[in-house]
Amino acid sequence: MTTMEKPLTAMLQPGGIPLDVTGYERAGGYQALRKALTMTPEAIIGEVKRSKLRGRGGGGFATGRKWEAVPTGADAPRQRYLVVNADEMEPGSFKDRLLLEQTPHQMIESVIISAFAIQADIAYIFVRAEYVLALGRLARAVAEAQAHGYVGTNILGSGFALTIHVHASGGRYICGESSAMLTALEGRRPIPRSRPPRSAQSGLWGKPSVVNNVETLCNVPHIIERGADWFLSLSRGADGGTKLYGLSGRVKRPGLWELPLGTSLNEILEEHAGGMQAGYECRAVLPGGASTAFVMAADFDVAMDFTSVQKVGSSLGTGNIMALDDRRCPIGMLRNLEHFFAQESCGWCTPCRDGLPWVERILAAIEAGEGEPEDLETLAHHVAFLSSDGTFCDLAPGAMAPLGSALKHFRAEFEQHIKEKCCPWHDTAETWA
Repeated sequence: MTTMEKPLTAMLQPGGIPLDVTGYERAGGYQALRKALTMTPEAIIGEVKRSKLRGRGGGGFATGRKWEAVPTGADAPRQRYLVVNADEMEPGSFKDRLLLEQTPHQMIESVIISAFAIQADIAYIFVRAEYVLALGRLARAVAEAQAHGYVGTNILGSGFALTIHVHASGGRYICGESSAMLTALEGRRPIPRSRPPRSAQSGLWGKPSVVNNVETLCNVPHIIERGADWFLSLSRGADGGTKLYGLSGRVKRPGLWELPLGTSLNEILEEHAGGMQAGYECRAVLPGGASTAFVMAADFDVAMDFTSVQKVGSSLGTGNIMALDDRRCPIGMLRNLEHFFAQESCGWCTPCRDGLPWVERILAAIEAGEGEPEDLETLAHHVAFLSSDGTFCDLAPGAMAPLGSALKHFRAEFEQHIKEKCCPWHDTAETWA
């Protein structure tokens, strides 16, 4: 791909050293901001809507529609907030870390333009606590941007003012849930909020707030600078842009690539990741992190976009693919994932707090050769019960996505564990713990 075709990673430096503000300016940085400040907020939102930019954090919601939901007019609350979700806690996900560490000024420019579009004068970048390098580089980038007049009062003489805070997360997975993130920013226990109202109407401290993912917002300057039609042309499907796809597991070249949205799973696996390591075959993948359902090898020709992945029974999620090879026990993999979700439950609602540890115990018993035939019905009951209608947020439903699909696709493996009273992969599988 050429630089013009790769908006998110075009400014990456060899060796991973980020550009300072001067270098970013020389590479064309902050030109989109200058253009945006000559536009009306409504025009910016309209261009983002026309670009068909959808959220890259897992939900896939249309970004422009989210922005236009913020109340406007004389009666609307004056105080508004923009919150960047940089709490990348989903197992298997690592794409946002690249953007935060290696293109911090791109993040800052994205925040300023987006805040101007919704007329927010305070923005928070809520960063995963373990991303120490990203936190330091973002803080330095904010200081440099402020020294050059891009952050603060009367930005570039436009009359627009913005304060940006870089905030380190408290370290819990639930902080990545948008409403729990707002609660954490308020200094309270990070538990999800009931909806309605949506955060666009009543969010941080009860004021209109927009929460967007890192990768999502990093597309905004490029849309404003080059236009919605250019952004649409990058994609292989109906939605606009490129996508950061990651792949982990027993592949030859695990990593992260910026590719057209809609690139096939086979292409990512075989061409970019180099295929599986010698002696391994890929049985299935979790296409978008730990909260997505398995896609089996027969469907590896699927286009990795929002609509196509749904047609094969899963979701794009974060676009960070986790490969399950033929020498790894699927029940052991599930047990490890459910252990994570069980310990990360905020405990606010009973189905999640008590149901997830129950699921983990059953999977551990099956893996250890202590399972019973009725365990499969109990697991299926949890998949049905821990749905989005039965829990306060999407943590438990997300945890059930891989389990529900595994009960469908790996039923024989579950039954073999129970019948033989042991794990058939015990001597060959490598632990997921």
